[in-house]
Amino acid sequence: MITGDLKSKVDKLWTTFWNNGISNPLSVIEQISYLLFIKRLDDLELAKEKAAQQLGRKIKDPTFGPEQQQIRWSHFKNLDNAEEQLKIVRDGAFPFIKELGGAGNSEQEDAAAKDREAGSDDVKGAKKTSEPAKAGKLTGKAAEGNAYAKHMRDAVFLIASPALLATVIEQIENIPMEGRDTKGDLYEYMLSKLSTAGTNGQFRTPRHIIDLMVKLMAPKPRDVVCDPACGTGGFLVSVAEYLREQTDADGKMLLNAPGNRQHFNEEMFHGFDFDATMLRIGSMNLMLHGIEQPMIEARDSLSEDHAGVNERFTMILANPPFKGSVQKSTIAKDLTKVIKTTKTELLFLALFLRLLKTGGKGAVIVPDGVLFGSSKAHKGIREILVEQHKLDGVISMPSGVFKPYAGVSTAILMFTKVGVKAEGTDFVWFYDMDSDGLSLDDKRQPVEENDIPDILQRWKEKAPERDTDRKGKAFFVPREEIAENGYDLSINRYKEIEYEEVVYDPPKVILKKLRELEDEIRGDLDELEGMLK
Repeated sequence: MITGDLKSKVDKLWTTFWNNGISNPLSVIEQISYLLFIKRLDDLELAKEKAAQQLGRKIKDPTFGPEQQQIRWSHFKNLDNAEEQLKIVRDGAFPFIKELGGAGNSEQEDAAAKDREAGSDDVKGAKKTSEPAKAGKLTGKAAEGNAYAKHMRDAVFLIASPALLATVIEQIENIPMEGRDTKGDLYEYMLSKLSTAGTNGQFRTPRHIIDLMVKLMAPKPRDVVCDPACGTGGFLVSVAEYLREQTDADGKMLLNAPGNRQHFNEEMFHGFDFDATMLRIGSMNLMLHGIEQPMIEARDSLSEDHAGVNERFTMILANPPFKGSVQKSTIAKDLTKVIKTTKTELLFLALFLRLLKTGGKGAVIVPDGVLFGSSKAHKGIREILVEQHKLDGVISMPSGVFKPYAGVSTAILMFTKVGVKAEGTDFVWFYDMDSDGLSLDDKRQPVEENDIPDILQRWKEKAPERDTDRKGKAFFVPREEIAENGYDLSINRYKEIEYEEVVYDPPKVILKKLRELEDEIRGDLDELEGMLK
């Protein structure tokens, strides 16, 4: 986590933008991201130059050609002329990264080492060209197919003040960002500011809830993961960090196995969103976490945009927006064939099942109304989950999880897409979460009570024949009982509440005690009156 001095420096940087008229938090993150990329490109180039010098060789696949040395961070950061500095960044460095196609986002040390081990001559993320002046750029189909390049086409550099740019460059230069973890934590901290930014908070799911869902799903190195409403890419980032910690029986990193690293960098991570700013921020977030080519696509997931991507993914992780209803005419026809509704929360569930391959798994957040809604559409989608697929679990979360910007009660649904009904639901695992380690008010301060470790442990050890106590926090319910209850998935429908009998005194005894209290009060009043004479 980002703490102490580093946090203070980021706060100061953020305040600098606000004080100079750039107050939209999304715009602030974008502008900082552009400069971080420019700096990162130069850091990688300096590392390559140093290695080449030590080996007595020429630098291979330079990012910057001879005509582009002036747009390097190490050059313009030291300029005394702020006007010249702004001109170089605005007219040179920024257009360069817009056309670059993400060449500077790779983790040079990791990727180069893996490539050498695999006997490859190419360095991941380095872009070849026969023209030194265009080093680092992508052209033709390569540029057109690169998600980062697409999203950067409409990017705008908003820093117009030379003094502001000079101050920001100086502050960024003083923020240590040597490791991937530090860059990732820094970016996560900036994104956390969206949660206090009014309506922009809708884009952020609490990190500890994301991590819980990822650990419950336990992604494998060859999974193909998608978030159809990816926003800033939090779920995909969490999957990446989870996989970096996984080892085999011999203690070797799973990502180092043949082919896994390339799959991780080029094929694993997919995200959809229709907001241009979110597409850029999500792409940059994943890149700063060391994912070389995240496939973040501009798609309206519930429209015909998703046609052609059905049954492509092995895992879905999402907290889609629940904005109520959408225009019936805009909804994809293959979704309306599954369920006739205009409610986004129900349409997204149908979409998730469409996107998953057979055997694929999903963990998604839904509002409580999905669990017990009485409409034909509500019952229909629940019946599909239970009868046609395998509903693995339902975790009921307290209403304060998404405070301070939303107080709605939510749940996590975990399911598996199956090919035949015989492989579907037998039992559904329920868990009643009371606390997530933070207070459930607007302040969301750390507290001792935290059900998350217990959820992970019980999920790992769950067994239908053993977990039958419905007075506890976790238990199984058979499919037949759920069907009898109209496929109601609210935990209160099945949990048994143990009431403690309260014994009261007989009425005459209670009256006697009241008269005695009344006599005491009267005596005290008489004493007080006597003191006033």
